[in-house]
Amino acid sequence: MSGRCKTRLNRIQPLAISKKSEHLPLEGKRIIVSRAKDQASLLSDALRSLGAKVEEIPFIEIRPPQSFAALDKAMAGILNYDWLILTSVNGVKMLFARMAQLGKSEADLLHLKLAAIGPATRKAIELHGLPVDVMADEYVAESLVSALENQVTAGEHILLARAKVARDVIPNSLRELGAKVDVAEVYETVLPESSRRRLEHVLAEAEKPYAITFTSSSTAKNFVDLMGEERAHSKLLEGVKLVSIGPVTSETLRELGLRVDAEAKEYTIPGLLEALVESTEG
Repeated sequence: MSGRCKTRLNRIQPLAISKKSEHLPLEGKRIIVSRAKDQASLLSDALRSLGAKVEEIPFIEIRPPQSFAALDKAMAGILNYDWLILTSVNGVKMLFARMAQLGKSEADLLHLKLAAIGPATRKAIELHGLPVDVMADEYVAESLVSALENQVTAGEHILLARAKVARDVIPNSLRELGAKVDVAEVYETVLPESSRRRLEHVLAEAEKPYAITFTSSSTAKNFVDLMGEERAHSKLLEGVKLVSIGPVTSETLRELGLRVDAEAKEYTIPGLLEALVESTEG
């Protein structure tokens, strides 16, 4: 976690260890956490520590891609690469899981320069004993490209391991710099059908949730798919704050015809928590 992330989280955490008689900033507020089931606990636990009542309703489910062909080919020729770029914790997890199945280890990546899109991704990489050479100042693709512009040279061979559906900002920009970029799918996000009925039930209750958190464009798109176009734009969302983790997610929400009531200033879980707390002060 970066120093700035720690600073932001530290502003909030002391409130969570106050005596029970003291007010917590999100006390009694019902908040929907839309992250994938195996990733929800970090955000959910932090929200509970701030007094929130958490409803975990995953809008995405993480699965292996239908084919690992591109990744397997890249791993067979991994010595030909100069860079490895990872853009999410999910990507790190699925990459190393597949490498283990192929009989590969972290040692096979030691010759590479590594780039990560944010502190959580960097931490996930470093847990495998590998150093991260470049990390984005802001945790979006455009910022990572800016960080790499003076690092990548023409002719270098780059492996980008990412989700099946993702924006092409990184590969297109690096190719313009003269690099050769191979994109390998390491996971895909799918719609968790089991969340549909629960989401509708929670939003139909007399006591509406205070907020719904959106931590990626996928959670925004899948929210509309789960609700249905008409219901997503109905009165069901009246009085419910839609809180985004950053500008890319916010842009997706707006493209879907949804409003953005609050956006994290730092595009991380601590930033999202701070946005939620600040939304109660307006």
